[in-house]
Amino acid sequence: MRGGSAAALPRPCSRACWRRAAPLPIRSAPRAAMWLVEDNDTRLYMLGTMHALPAGTDWDEGAVGKAVAAADELVLELSPGELAAAGGEFQQLAPRDAPLPIDRRLPAPALAAYRALEASGNGQPFGGDALDDWAVMVAMGQRAAQNARLSPADGVETGLMAAFSAAGKPITGLETAREQLMLFETLDPATQRALLTKAAAGAGKAVAEVEALTAAWSRGDVKALEAMVNEDVDTVPAARAAIITERNRRWTAWASWRMDRPGTVLVAVGTGHLIGAEGMPAMLAAKGYKVVRVQ
Repeated sequence: MRGGSAAALPRPCSRACWRRAAPLPIRSAPRAAMWLVEDNDTRLYMLGTMHALPAGTDWDEGAVGKAVAAADELVLELSPGELAAAGGEFQQLAPRDAPLPIDRRLPAPALAAYRALEASGNGQPFGGDALDDWAVMVAMGQRAAQNARLSPADGVETGLMAAFSAAGKPITGLETAREQLMLFETLDPATQRALLTKAAAGAGKAVAEVEALTAAWSRGDVKALEAMVNEDVDTVPAARAAIITERNRRWTAWASWRMDRPGTVLVAVGTGHLIGAEGMPAMLAAKGYKVVRVQ
């Protein structure tokens, strides 16, 4: 979801994006949730990722490490080439047709929290007056990530790409950078404004929330993860439909297609796409596949 190089660009979404990583060291090896769908000649592992993590996090142990070694190919939300293109796509899509001051978009309490976040860290202005509402959220997410000392270089996707590249195994993506950004660019104005207002109002709690989410991710606590994600997106149904539900349906259709071909595949996507009744494991189970949680 929950994007300049693309590796450093937080996923453009609501506060759920910021809550996918944390500044706290993880004291024990993470047990990231992972599921397996298999038949006679195909195994498809589905790993819930964190796009950025504290430096030194060892997430690739246990069943995850075995899946990495066993997989013939890696499938991410965005391929390496699309990740590299994401920054340029953002620069094309983010500007408004005409500037609109932030103080005309946000109510007073949310505006105050927004200004406090803008003044934090390196204190550089977001330039939000010239950006679409969804793009302002990206700028806020970047600052929150900087303040929380998050490192995309230590994120799961970066590590997976390095491992599969070193092994000479193919890496592909489920969507393009432009497709991903257009999910937000094409949200109706009222939905964009609702997301921005919600993100700004909660800006002061962003670090505490990423800590809580990462703690849940590190222990594979899918019930806690689902509650946190639902709290964030359920108040904006149009955003949930576009950013989570419809994408999961498309990705589940791809997974069904892939199960008709032999081999072992590791699919690594944001954890929010794998949990709950609208997550890929549940959708695949509803299609009749046997889905087993393996970590």
